Amino acid sequence: MAAEPGSLDPEGVTDPQSPPEPGSPAGQEASAIADQAGEPGTAESQPGEPEGGPAKSKSAKRKRPFWRELAIIVVAALVLTIVLKAFVVQVFSIPSGSMENTLVPGDRVLVNKLIYRFRPIERGDIVVFSGAGSWDPPAPPASGNPVVRLWDDLTNLVGISAPGTDYIKRVIGVPGDHVFCCDAQGRVTVNGVPLNEQSYIHPGEAPSQIRFNIVVPPGRLWVLGDNRADSDDSRYRMDAPGSGTIPESAVVGRAFIIIWPLSRWAVLPIPATFQQAGLKAAAALATNTPAVAGSAALGAGLIAWRRRRRN
Repeated sequence: MAAEPGSLDPEGVTDPQSPPEPGSPAGQEASAIADQAGEPGTAESQPGEPEGGPAKSKSAKRKRPFWRELAIIVVAALVLTIVLKAFVVQVFSIPSGSMENTLVPGDRVLVNKLIYRFRPIERGDIVVFSGAGSWDPPAPPASGNPVVRLWDDLTNLVGISAPGTDYIKRVIGVPGDHVFCCDAQGRVTVNGVPLNEQSYIHPGEAPSQIRFNIVVPPGRLWVLGDNRADSDDSRYRMDAPGSGTIPESAVVGRAFIIIWPLSRWAVLPIPATFQQAGLKAAAALATNTPAVAGSAALGAGLIAWRRRRRN
C-alpha cells in the first residue's frame, strides 16, 4: 500500500518530495535555517570580493604607509629640481652691491638658461656667467659623493648656496663692437653711438672714471656693473687674457626677473638706449667694413696686376 504524502515510509525516512509539515520538528528546523540565510550581513562573501566586504577594503587603503607616499613625492621633486636647474631656470642670490640700484644684496633673480639657444646675447642683457678659468682660477672638481652633489643642486636651485665664481653684470659690447670711454660729455659709446645710461646706473655716478678703448674680440663680451663706482668688471681686467672681456661660452643665462623679496618683484628689461637705430646701423656698418675693405684691396690688386701684365 503506498504511503500518504508527508507520512513515514516503512523504513522511517521522510519522502524527499514531500515538504515537512508546519509545526513539526523538521519544519521548525528548516524554517530556522531559512531565516538565518535571509538575515542581512550573514550572507557569505561573493567570489572575488575581499573578506569583510567593501568597508574593510577602504580601511585597508587608509592604512597604507605614509612614508612610502612621502618617499615617492620627495624623489619626484628631486628629479624635477635637477632637470630644471640643468636645462631651464635657476635662482641666483645677489651677494654684493655691484649692480645697485638695479639689483641689491639679498635679491633673488630667476635666470633663463634656454634663451640663448634661440637668440644671441644682446647689448643691455643682464647675464650670469662663470668666472672660473677666465676671471678666476679654474673651479675645483665636483664632489664624487652623490648626496653632496644633490645638496648642491638643491641649494643652487633656490639661490641659497655660498658665493662661488659666478658673476652678474650687464652686457655693453658684443663681438665686433668698438666700446669707448668716454666722449666729450663723459658718456660710454658703442660703435661711436653714445649710451644714455641714467636709467640704470647708480644715481649720481659717472658712466666710468676709468678710460677704455677696445674692439670686442669674436666670441667674447664686454660687461660692466650698474654700480660703476663699486663693480669688479671688464674695466679692471684689461691686463688679463681677453683684455677684460668674458667668453660667451661662460654665460649661464639671462636674469629676467627679481622674484624675492616680494617687495622688490620686478622684470629686468633691456634699457631703451640699447634699442637706438643708430647703434644697430653702426654695428652693421662695422661688421661689413672689413669685407668692403677686403674687396677694395682685392680690386686694387687686380688692377695693378693687369697694368703690370700689359706693360
